[in-house]
Amino acid sequence: MNVAASPQSFARLKVAPLTPSIGAEISGLDLSQEQDDAVIAEIRAALLAHKVVFFRGQPITPAQHIAFARRFGTLEIHPATPKDQPDPEVLHIAHGPDSKGRENFWHSDVTWRAEPSLGSILRAIEVPAVGGDTLFADMAAAFRGLSPAMQAFCRGLTAVHDIARVFAKRLGKPVEELHKQYPPQVHPLVRTHPETGEQALYVNTAFTSHVEGLSAKESDRLLAHLYAQAAFPEYQCRFRWEPDSIAFWDNRAAQHYAASDYFPAVRRMERVTIAGDRPFYRDER
Repeated sequence: MNVAASPQSFARLKVAPLTPSIGAEISGLDLSQEQDDAVIAEIRAALLAHKVVFFRGQPITPAQHIAFARRFGTLEIHPATPKDQPDPEVLHIAHGPDSKGRENFWHSDVTWRAEPSLGSILRAIEVPAVGGDTLFADMAAAFRGLSPAMQAFCRGLTAVHDIARVFAKRLGKPVEELHKQYPPQVHPLVRTHPETGEQALYVNTAFTSHVEGLSAKESDRLLAHLYAQAAFPEYQCRFRWEPDSIAFWDNRAAQHYAASDYFPAVRRMERVTIAGDRPFYRDER
């Protein structure tokens, strides 16, 4: 299914695509102000069409960041957020001389949840003069790029997603403790987008542990092949951050990779994440 929106689709927004496959920059909005329903509907349409949308020059407060994100759904709180933080919906991601960037792998956020997030809204607070870009990959295009035989094989398969693969070490918690609160989840290898109907690969290097029903060797080989689909430049866009830039991506259809090429420079970001629903696969061929 092609859900690309033409410029004529937007009466209130200026939307400039970054690539034919993924990414668009939206200009002419002040996100510190409350947007009316028509503008929010067009932002959502742009997100569905381009899978990630960008805004520049948005010096919003955490409260305004939260308020904007709430227009798209219920917000979730990440387990890495300190319990005494006054704005728990905001996840602070900061690296510098004492902390090298660790998000440099292709992933979709919180796929270890039973109902992974709809989308994430990330704002740059402080960025390096050069480096620290984020890349985004269109996982629907990545699925279409597979051979018909591989597409058919992947349809209907399921994979396990496990929070402990990343956060046991980062949070300093035993695997058993994390699994008690966030049990490993089984999601389809190919996910049907609940709003567009597109089919997209839904496995990622961060949280996917194995494909159900295959041997360990078969699972590893299949996942390696599917992970590599995100690496094609034809399915990607790359965003160069400036202070007060914002990226809003659809976790159901895109993956992202934060380039860790700026050490020891400082990169500080704030992310608010919108809760989603349980992934499913529906054959609409």
